[in-house]
Amino acid sequence: MVVIGPCAAGKTTLVSRLIEEGISAVSPAQEHTLIPDLYRHRGEGMVVYLDVSFEEAARRRDIDWGPERLQEQKDFMDSSRRAADVYILTDDLSPDEIAERVLRAVRNRSESPEA
Repeated sequence: MVVIGPCAAGKTTLVSRLIEEGISAVSPAQEHTLIPDLYRHRGEGMVVYLDVSFEEAARRRDIDWGPERLQEQKDFMDSSRRAADVYILTDDLSPDEIAERVLRAVRNRSESPEA
């Protein structure tokens, strides 16, 4: 599984929790998220996009940049966001809630006839 998204969206925390659950997960550098289907071609399976508002990012982390930079990150990854299997706005969710949503998507996918 590949977890992508802008800074402070919760990628590192989610990847750690997924690994604890026995799921192979990575969060690549943003420069590597430009090609939406890259990870599927590499056999990485699901792509999860975590999103965050500037206000929440600033609450989570001491950042020295403004909302314009966050928007630039989101614009850069827009095609990958649209191609992601799972999209989660993390602002009002705990790390446990985010992980549960992703794990539910994994379970649903493994139970589907196409899996």
